[in-house]
Order: sequence, then C-alpha cells, then structure tokens
Amino acid sequence: MADNNLHPVLRALWAVAGGVLVAVGIALLVLPGPGLLLVFAGMVLLARAVPALHRHLEPVRARAMQAAEESVSSRWRIAGSTVVGLGLIGGGVAWGLVPQLPFSGWSTGGSLIVSGVVLFVLLVWSYRRLQRLRVARRPGLPGR
Repeated sequence: MADNNLHPVLRALWAVAGGVLVAVGIALLVLPGPGLLLVFAGMVLLARAVPALHRHLEPVRARAMQAAEESVSSRWRIAGSTVVGLGLIGGGVAWGLVPQLPFSGWSTGGSLIVSGVVLFVLLVWSYRRLQRLRVARRPGLPGR
C-alpha cells in the first residue's frame, strides 16, 4: 500500500488528510464517537505518505475492529450511540439556525451533522460486521 514514488504534492495531501483524521480520532477517544476507527483511517492515509508507518497499521486495525465490535455488543450501547448521534444532528441543526449560540452558523452545525451521520454509518457497519462474525463463528455452519 505504501508508495515511495508518490508525487510530493500528493504525498503532502495524504499526510494532511491523515493527520486531520488522526487528530479528530484522538479527540473522539474521549468524546462520543468512533475514535479508533478514525485513528486507523488516518494511519492508513499517513502510511501512504510515510511508508515507514505501514508497520504500525496492523495493531491499530486490530484494536479498532475490537472497539467496533464492542460498540454494538449490547442493546444499551447501541441505544446510547443512537442517542448521541441524534444529539449531534439535533445540535447541528440548532447551531445552524440559532444565531445566539456561541460559534453559531452552518459551518459548526454542518460539522456536527456530519459527525452524527458518520456515527450512524459506522454504527450500522459495526453491527453488520458483528452479525457476520457471529454467523461465521457458529459451529456447523459454513462461514460467509
């Protein structure tokens, strides 16, 4: 996946995008959201820009997949994530429409809405992945 012959401008774009995803992912490690998955996605992009980072991808991938499974392991966790996602989208609409809120405007509101949508997409992805893993782990049934 690492490409040593990448054009310098493209290498810089991969590095910036990867760095932003890693930074947002680190913030989401303590905030509600898919922090480890974003850290992993950022690491993948950074590894394209800096081939030496490629060796660090597997441990981050393994932990991110474990965290994704844990996030949908019970109905309470799914319900909590759903409430947070709805709160992000509702907060985004409020920040876009109510000028009295600090940092109001659609740039702030839009980022909250996008965060809520990303949370739902990753929640559905994690749930479907966990269901496939459960089917594959059942004894006597062929894995898909």
